[in-house]
Amino acid sequence: MNDETRSRTALLRASSDASARVFTTILTRSPISRIDVARSIGVSQAAVTKAVNPLIAAGLVDDTLDSTLTGMPGRPVSPVAVVPDAMVAIGVKVNSDELVGVATDLTNRTIVSERMPLATREPAAVIDAVVAICSDLEEQLGPLAARLACVGVSVSGDVDTETGVVRDSAIMGWRSVDLGAALSERLTPRIVVDNDVRALTIGEHWFGVGLGTSSFAIVTIGRGVGSGLHLNGEVVEGAYGVAGEIGHLPLTSRDHVCPCGRRGCVEAVASTGAILAAVSAAHGRTVELDEAVALARAGDPASRESFREAGAVIGTAIASVVNMVGPELVIIGGEAVSAFDLFEEPLLGSYGEHVFASADRCRIAVRPHTFEDWARGAAATAIRSLVTN
Repeated sequence: MNDETRSRTALLRASSDASARVFTTILTRSPISRIDVARSIGVSQAAVTKAVNPLIAAGLVDDTLDSTLTGMPGRPVSPVAVVPDAMVAIGVKVNSDELVGVATDLTNRTIVSERMPLATREPAAVIDAVVAICSDLEEQLGPLAARLACVGVSVSGDVDTETGVVRDSAIMGWRSVDLGAALSERLTPRIVVDNDVRALTIGEHWFGVGLGTSSFAIVTIGRGVGSGLHLNGEVVEGAYGVAGEIGHLPLTSRDHVCPCGRRGCVEAVASTGAILAAVSAAHGRTVELDEAVALARAGDPASRESFREAGAVIGTAIASVVNMVGPELVIIGGEAVSAFDLFEEPLLGSYGEHVFASADRCRIAVRPHTFEDWARGAAATAIRSLVTN
């Protein structure tokens, strides 16, 4: 991190709430006129100008763009826009068997990416690997590495975003791992640790489907079943960093034991691990996901029933979320959506059976997310933390 980046970081961290909202609006809606910024956040144009001037001077915002890019008809307006490469963020998605890392600019556009296998899930080894993948990404960035300002790391499970402690991650087998502190001792940039689905939701909120959508939920299906909530323009984080844990709603039989140790969780039948365990047990041998999907599509009764049961319970869980918070859109993502044809009918049937009254106007959309998208979500959490303090 060079002196210019330190100065820019200090400026953002010292910003007032109003200034932070001005910069956030410019960041997520560039290019935009000052008058539209003022209208968007309910402040005066004078307040916007006061906030924008130091951002321009610091090289974070550009006001020399073509006036035809935005503005009211018949009224030339000088738009402002974020300078994308003024700062760089790294995002790392921690999976049970690998790390996926990206370096992005301020608009969450991927500059370089990297994947690194994990030989073990032991916290110390994973911390070493996170440091190593950050070093690799910095090397690939070349001169842009001097503009690295923040690092976001996302992990499945119960994560305290305030402290950076992973309180419980069934997939990683972790309890009370102080990931944030360990990384802060070894990495210079600002460190943010968050739940992986919430990080993905923050990325969609600031740089994806959340723009122009007042409320939405993301439900991810894969090694775990998770949910992120974006309500009334804000991502729901929960008082203790826990929100949207639909994978652990007790909606199935107590005969099913979840990796978290509890009984009856959605994840106990709907995660890819649970599906594969059921299919493998039925066939008396280990069955991998590609084969389970192929078997189900070929009509294998045990495989089809495993996907049907998973889809039905996920549909009930989604209906529970929609009934409770009333989003206008639910995005279904995660690595298992490649087999969504096997989930779709039971999922939508169960959802339709349980969703309440006018809440059924909520749209359901399928959007595949690559692991690079998850890593970009981790970077987005770091950018948001830097910008909004």
